Amino acid sequence: MEDNMIVGRNPVLEALKAEREIDIVYIATPEGKLTGTLGVIASKAREAGIPVKTVDERKLATMCEGMSHQGVVATAAQTHYLELEELLEGKTANSLYIAAAGIEDPHNLGAIIRTAEAVGAAGIIIPKRRNVSVNATVYKTSAGAAAVLPVCRVGNLASALDKLKDSGVWVYGADMDGESIYKTSLTGSLCIVIGAEGEGLPALIRKKCDGLLSIPMFGQINSLNASVAAGIILYEIRRQGI
Repeated sequence: MEDNMIVGRNPVLEALKAEREIDIVYIATPEGKLTGTLGVIASKAREAGIPVKTVDERKLATMCEGMSHQGVVATAAQTHYLELEELLEGKTANSLYIAAAGIEDPHNLGAIIRTAEAVGAAGIIIPKRRNVSVNATVYKTSAGAAAVLPVCRVGNLASALDKLKDSGVWVYGADMDGESIYKTSLTGSLCIVIGAEGEGLPALIRKKCDGLLSIPMFGQINSLNASVAAGIILYEIRRQGI
């Protein structure tokens, strides 16, 4: 069992009350209803902006390797996060940052971190709420990049973007209604904001961006997986800077 797991109703509830940094709460509901303690756990988690996933009991049994899970397992963050000021200390004229805005799938975040490290990004910024933290799955998916790439976790992403702009960083959001990445000059110190799968960028985050970027689509499907989109944009930035 992974050492970042919190297993059982009371341990998970106490962790929520203590405002511990929790990534995701997994709940099994045999009768399809969240009642009693499980309902309280789900409510508290959602109030704190923590994703709640409904899964089969067999999934929980596999996750905690046979321990008595009482229908609930939580995964806690397991990495050291930098403050935004620390991340910006090493900023150069061509620093590249990535910001995640509501990405809940750890596989997507891990893949984004892996690509970000490969292109030489200066770091990734993730919000504390409604976004997956750097957990064991993220580490595994990133192929070790999560242990190398600096990660900053902020309480308010909109305010963090303002600070980035104040420090001379241009902020661009990935959005299907934006300007083509192949028609946009992407040089200098930049931060690329990648939105949630299926939902895109929150309205406030869109307003904070200096511009919006899109990837031309030629097929019948008009959207890309968040990590794939991030990879295309990041490598276009590096291509322009070569």
